[in-house]
Amino acid sequence: MKTIPLLLACALAGFSASALAQAPAYPNKSITIVIGFAPGGAADYVARAMSNEFSKALGQPIVVENKPGAGSSIAAEQVAKAKPDGYTLLIASPSSISVNPALNPKLGYTPADLVAVTKMTTSPLVLAVNPGTGITTVKELIAAAKKDPNKLNYSTSGNGSAPHLGAALFTQLTGAQMTHIPYKGGAPAILAVMSGDTQLTFGTSPSVLPQAKGGKLRAIAVSTRERSPLVPDLPGMKEAGLPEYHLEFWYGMFVPVGTPPAIVQKLYEATVAAMKQPSVKEALAREGTEVSISTSPEDFKAFLAEDSKFWVGLVKSANVKLE
Repeated sequence: MKTIPLLLACALAGFSASALAQAPAYPNKSITIVIGFAPGGAADYVARAMSNEFSKALGQPIVVENKPGAGSSIAAEQVAKAKPDGYTLLIASPSSISVNPALNPKLGYTPADLVAVTKMTTSPLVLAVNPGTGITTVKELIAAAKKDPNKLNYSTSGNGSAPHLGAALFTQLTGAQMTHIPYKGGAPAILAVMSGDTQLTFGTSPSVLPQAKGGKLRAIAVSTRERSPLVPDLPGMKEAGLPEYHLEFWYGMFVPVGTPPAIVQKLYEATVAAMKQPSVKEALAREGTEVSISTSPEDFKAFLAEDSKFWVGLVKSANVKLE
């Protein structure tokens, strides 16, 4: 009687080994990178700049899917609820990971629903105005905002986005009163300033710099305390007369919780390989963005734990609310 369970156990063990041997190696089909902003913005630019090399590293096609809305929360929720098999990825900023959950506890996801793979880039924001405003310096901007409270409108890539927080910190430190006009991405926010629908923005470098070089925007400072080697022609906030101001932001790669560690590691290695390519570094540097890779997924997770304190603290101290 005891031989039957033994034979059954052996058969099951043989079946499991056979099933594992026949399981297709990852990846064996196209991979989708979801972006929480409209085409033409910084996140979109980062994804498309690295997607070709990322595809080569993984040996499969890469599809970049733009899913704008709700300050990038729609994209984050989509990925958080996706099958954790390594075929649906998220490129996100502090907006999705720290700010939006702090602003809205009723979101359809939490940061714990996403697994950190690696930081990818870091860069300052660029403070830019419509040339028609006549504003050429930070001091002139502060004076104009104080002279006519809430007359100046600033556009951002969405409520709770890094540009929104950048402007919130600016108004908190200066006492300037301006009106926030959120859009569904960096590109439409920049177009609003160019058309004169809004007067200024704290935009991402890839969104702002090409338009500033073409004379359609006037860039007047970067959001870091000192000048940035990425944008050497613009003063930092200390030089511009606001030494207490400092803000920079990042983009990173995330996957749904439950994704096998071996797949997370493979995605990490492929992202590192792509981001280290000279062509990718050069493309991003031209737009004022620096490649910044974590030493491991665990290192990125530890970074997020500390970084979140800054962004959540800013949400509270600047009294940023859902609009």
